[in-house]
Amino acid sequence: MAEGAVLLRGLFRADEPEIISALRAIVAQAPFRRMVTPGGHTMSVAMTNCGSKGWVTDISGYRYDVNDPESGRPWPALPPSFLDLARRAAEQGGFADFVPDACLINRYVPGAKMSLHQDKDELDLGAPIVSVSLGLPAVFMFGGLARSEKAKRYRLEHGDIAVWGGPARLAYHGVAPLADGEHPLMGRQRINLTFRKVQ
Repeated sequence: MAEGAVLLRGLFRADEPEIISALRAIVAQAPFRRMVTPGGHTMSVAMTNCGSKGWVTDISGYRYDVNDPESGRPWPALPPSFLDLARRAAEQGGFADFVPDACLINRYVPGAKMSLHQDKDELDLGAPIVSVSLGLPAVFMFGGLARSEKAKRYRLEHGDIAVWGGPARLAYHGVAPLADGEHPLMGRQRINLTFRKVQ
């Protein structure tokens, strides 16, 4: 996609049953919710987290927190299957020894989108981002280091993984409004697992 950014097609399909089972267990503990941005906008994408910290947003700002603000309890732990997948994907993308400590889990329903943004709330910007797609196909927009740079568009299918870091670590990226459809395993939704090294 760019220097420091690659798209790995269908990498996790062999691990699919274990990944989906672990995902369902996480969502049972920490259900999806639509968060509010500091500007008061309710996101169209629903979110949850697993790992030592989870990404949250409200009117006070964007941040990582050790506890789920809805339950007051720590976020579910990162499952071994998640960690193994993230490590293997990062290595294939050119980033050895990646050990994420957080996984943001986004749920898109038809019409939901993610505007172009940078992932810059992490203390460790030397580690890559590993983004796993499940369910309905989506159009992933990947641009440059300035919002004004035109973003390229990539179709992401169930099982595809995008990895970016190094010179592309702060690239602007987003997801176009999700088209309607029915995925045989995931139904009328797309789930995105985004692995990060926060600290």
